Amino acid sequence: MQPSCPVVLVHGWKSHPGVWKPLIRRLEEESFVCWNFSHSGLRDAGAEEIGRALMDFIHTMQEEQAYHGPVDLVCHSMGAAVARYMLEVMDGASCRIPVRTLIGIGPPNNGSSMAELFNDPIHGPEILRRLTGTFVPRTYDPAEDRLVQEFRRTGPFVEVLRKAGLRRDIRYRVIVAGNLTATPDFFPLFGGQTWEYSPDGWQKTVRGDGIVSHADSLIAGAEAVLLPADPTVLDGAPAEYCHVRLPGNPEVVEQVIRFLRE
Repeated sequence: MQPSCPVVLVHGWKSHPGVWKPLIRRLEEESFVCWNFSHSGLRDAGAEEIGRALMDFIHTMQEEQAYHGPVDLVCHSMGAAVARYMLEVMDGASCRIPVRTLIGIGPPNNGSSMAELFNDPIHGPEILRRLTGTFVPRTYDPAEDRLVQEFRRTGPFVEVLRKAGLRRDIRYRVIVAGNLTATPDFFPLFGGQTWEYSPDGWQKTVRGDGIVSHADSLIAGAEAVLLPADPTVLDGAPAEYCHVRLPGNPEVVEQVIRFLRE
């Protein structure tokens, strides 16, 4: 039996739709219809602009496919925050886009500690130096990045999301990874730890994927799964569970499939 809901894929910040190749292969094997959204060409865009583009993309696909039923969304990182802004703020009152489930992979649901860290006058310059070429582009200036400014832990759009609240017609799922064995090779640039922002100051934790902490991701009303299910797999390939590799991680892919089957 063919699944009833198309799956809309939303990649993360400074990423591209190609990160979904392993998941798309599995979706096709399971006969899911896949709509792969790209916002990689929207340089210097903010949440409102990307959210509008995502909404237009879904409407266009609905018309082309003559399908107006519910969809599922699978989002990585900042893509989940943008999708939530579209659904809860831009479409929160009318609910014109029917959604069955939203699956966030390493999502900054409570704002991004890393975005906050980029702007920290003490730690920011060194963090950007370490991440240049692996997570941020060269000559990157966070002050000019609208999306990063909006989704800082203290950013304006985080408070807007909090006030809007989760939509009751959507089932929210969160997939997070953690350095359960505290191995430094998990994310070597930070010694296997993840920076986490709180009003009391900065701390480093193994409860995160190197970029997004669990405190950034976990929210009341969303089901959460922590991977790897077997911590011993981190003895062999710990880097496979860091933030940038999560969309193609085989265990993450299978967890997404399980969520979509339900």
